[in-house]
Amino acid sequence: MASTSRGDALALPRVQCPNHPDAILVEDYRAGDMICPECGLVVGDRVIDVGSEWRTFSNEKALKDPSRVGDAQNPLLNGGDLTTMISKGTGAASFDEFGNSKYQNRRTMSSSDRAMLNAFKEISTMADRINLPRNIIDRTNNLFKQVYEQKSLKGRANDAIASACLYIACRQEGVPRTFKEICAVSRISKKEIGRCFKLILKALETSVDLITTGDFMSRFCSNLGLPKQVQMAATYIARKAVELDLVPGRSPISVAAAAIYMASQASAEKKTQKEIGDIAGVADVTIRQSYRLIYPRAAELFPPDFKFDTPVDKLPQL
Repeated sequence: MASTSRGDALALPRVQCPNHPDAILVEDYRAGDMICPECGLVVGDRVIDVGSEWRTFSNEKALKDPSRVGDAQNPLLNGGDLTTMISKGTGAASFDEFGNSKYQNRRTMSSSDRAMLNAFKEISTMADRINLPRNIIDRTNNLFKQVYEQKSLKGRANDAIASACLYIACRQEGVPRTFKEICAVSRISKKEIGRCFKLILKALETSVDLITTGDFMSRFCSNLGLPKQVQMAATYIARKAVELDLVPGRSPISVAAAAIYMASQASAEKKTQKEIGDIAGVADVTIRQSYRLIYPRAAELFPPDFKFDTPVDKLPQL
C-alpha cells in the first residue's frame, strides 16, 4: 500500500513505504513496480517507462531511424508541423505494375512555410556566428513571421528581411549590434539592411530605443582586453562628453571609440586607433575627428578617482 506524506493540500503525493518512509524505492522496469529495498513491499505499480519506445540493434543502425515521432512542433509554421510524410518504399509491394509508387504524400510543405523555415535557419546561423542567445533568435523569428505574413516588404530578399529583424531584435532585447556586425555575418549589404530596417519599423508600427555609448562600451573594451578601470573611465568620458554637448551629430559608436582611445592613452594599457577601429567597426579618421572634439576639455572628462599613467597634458594631440 502506498502512503502519502502529510503537508500542503496542493503538494503532489509522494509514493513511499508505510513501514520505511525514508527508504529509497527501487524501480523494476520490466514489471513496472516500485519496491521497498528494506522489506520488499511493492508500494507502486504501473510505472510509466519514460525510455525509448524501441530497441536498436547493431545491424539496424545504418538502415533506418526506429523513431515513430517527428520533429518538435514549430508554432511559427502554419501547419504546426502536424503532417505525415510517407517515405519511399523499397520492396516490390510498394509499387504498382507500372513502377509507380502506391503511397504518395498528399500534403507537402507549403511554399510559405518552406520560405519561413529557410529564413529561420539563416537567422539561427547568423545568431550563432555572433554568439547571440536563444531569446533573441525567438524574437527575430517572430518579427520575421509578422513581416512575412503582412507581405508589406514584397520584393525584398528574405535574407535582407531576416538580417534587419535580427538587428531590431538585438536593439529591443537591450544588446544592440552595429549594422556592420550584422552585415559581417550575412550576405546582405549594409545599405539594404538599413532600408529593410526602416520599412519593418514602419510596417509593424513599432520602435526601438535609441542606442547610447554605454550599449557598446563593455563589449568593445572586453574584446580589446582592457581592464575594468579603463572601461569605467571610457564610459565616464563618453557620458560626460554627451552631457557637455561636445560631440553633436556624432554616432554613439564613434564617440565610444574616441572615449576608449582617450582612456587607454591615459592608462598603462595603450591601444592604437587601428586596434580600436577594427573592434568598433569605425575608420581611424572617424575616431580622430571625435577625439579632436573632446580633447580640449579632457581634464573635465576623466573620473576623479582615475589613476593616470600618462597625464592629461601629455595625451596625444591628433
